[in-house]
Amino acid sequence: MHKPSTVRFIVIAAVLLLGVTWAFASTDKSPYAKFPNAQYIISAEQLQQRMNANESLVIVDVRNDKHFDGKMIPGAIRIPWSTFRLDQSATNTGGNFVGSEKAQQIFGEHGIFRNDTVILYDSVARDGGATASYVFWVFDLLGHKNMAILERGIDGWIDAGNKVVNSPAKREPLLYQAPAKEIDTRKMLDDIFINRRLGDPYYQILDVRSQEEYLGQALNEGLDGTPLKAGHIPGAININYKNNWTDKDSKGIKSYAELAELYRGLDPNIGVITYCHSARRSSFTYYILRLMGFKDLMLYDNSWYSWGRPGAFFPVETQAQLLPGQSLPKVDPKSDSSKGARKSAPAEPQAKTQESSDGGGKKYISCGG
Repeated sequence: MHKPSTVRFIVIAAVLLLGVTWAFASTDKSPYAKFPNAQYIISAEQLQQRMNANESLVIVDVRNDKHFDGKMIPGAIRIPWSTFRLDQSATNTGGNFVGSEKAQQIFGEHGIFRNDTVILYDSVARDGGATASYVFWVFDLLGHKNMAILERGIDGWIDAGNKVVNSPAKREPLLYQAPAKEIDTRKMLDDIFINRRLGDPYYQILDVRSQEEYLGQALNEGLDGTPLKAGHIPGAININYKNNWTDKDSKGIKSYAELAELYRGLDPNIGVITYCHSARRSSFTYYILRLMGFKDLMLYDNSWYSWGRPGAFFPVETQAQLLPGQSLPKVDPKSDSSKGARKSAPAEPQAKTQESSDGGGKKYISCGG
């Protein structure tokens, strides 16, 4: 009497077990499975699979002309990442965000809709994601839900044996409109906001420039080439954005475990402010922390272009601040940023705030962000 029910129970259990097994097997196959926000990164293999399945995707090549080699992913459109930035000669600052209204206009002109799934890519030559990350941040600011960055960009695509084309696709212009309540203006900070919160334990400030820039041994330049102040925002810690890569040649992104070790001591449950010279490099760290599940992330868009202006009355310091268990980034003696830089003494756990002059004997550095 009970045999049919028993057989049905066994069949249902087997199906459920098969489903769970398949789910775990599928998850294990993803190289990014351990990232809390793994939906924001995609490999060349995964992208090809989704294209083969005729999934509706908007693929965007963000390379500027200088770094564009004419090879594109089939069906991709071009929106150079610098389209979202402008220079301000009046304030001697470069790379300022064009604003949310202009950004929406740009997306609409290129045929991107609010609900589209957008795949962004650049190239290894242009910092393996550190320009696509700026456009990612723009989308994030606007509250766009579905976007991802192609790891290693066009290089990863070609290395996977995929086809390329030599001309961009065209999409019909349409209206891209982000509801005002979904635009998170908190993701973009200005000087005054940060200055008023120095010392506030809720805000962790992350300087992603080189160690030499952070310690004031190499100076950034203003838009007109004049040297900016030496040092960093008081209380800021330094984790070079390049440390997010597996190596400097392939520029693949490190595993979740490796990145968790890199950012050990940074609290994911409170605010993190990232900055560099012009927000390009810091947008990459913003993106990495977004992948890792950090909740309250903010980008200081004006970065050192603004904070380090000689005429600005914002405090700076040149001594290092360290997270628990953190050490100063290792400097590659062969890298451009370390040539001629003075070796620093071991960092002290607490730094005194000191106003820095332009000073003589400093190395100047301007690396596009």
